[in-house]
Amino acid sequence: MAKAPPLLGFSAYGSGIGKTTLLTKLIPELVAQGIRVSVIKHAHHSFDIDHPGKDSYRLREAGAVQTLVASGERWALMTELKHLKDHVESEPVLAELVQQIDPALVDVVLVEGFKDAPISKIEVHRPSLNMPLLANHDANIIAIASDEIIETSLPLLDLNNISEIAAFIRQWLAKRS
Repeated sequence: MAKAPPLLGFSAYGSGIGKTTLLTKLIPELVAQGIRVSVIKHAHHSFDIDHPGKDSYRLREAGAVQTLVASGERWALMTELKHLKDHVESEPVLAELVQQIDPALVDVVLVEGFKDAPISKIEVHRPSLNMPLLANHDANIIAIASDEIIETSLPLLDLNNISEIAAFIRQWLAKRS
């Protein structure tokens, strides 16, 4: 059985700071360097990857707890929590979600959101938005990616320098192997 891949979080004080934008630039850089990446993203709102009228949507709506849709290019497993007996809507638990990732396929799991999770994280910070630094209260933050120079004892990464952030992640991964 493959060893669980390390988790590296990307957090910020709120939404609209640029976490997803950073990850969409960072992932191709890491992949080009031979690092196999998975992502777990927290959504604060209801979402659907399925659409009314599609067979998979109809199967879920009919009461299927899990629906796996597969083709020659990809597969997706949807778990309909509302169909579980005694389910109470609550925030997703990262440890449970990580178990859905196949450790044989990836080298690192990038986690967007889940800012309270006890995992190593890079904080995405934009001083112009006048938000406080999470790093001041979260010992799990190992670096700050910012678009401006700020005072910090942590490694400061240039938010606009994807190669620099990728190099930091490579070094972080090397320490874990």
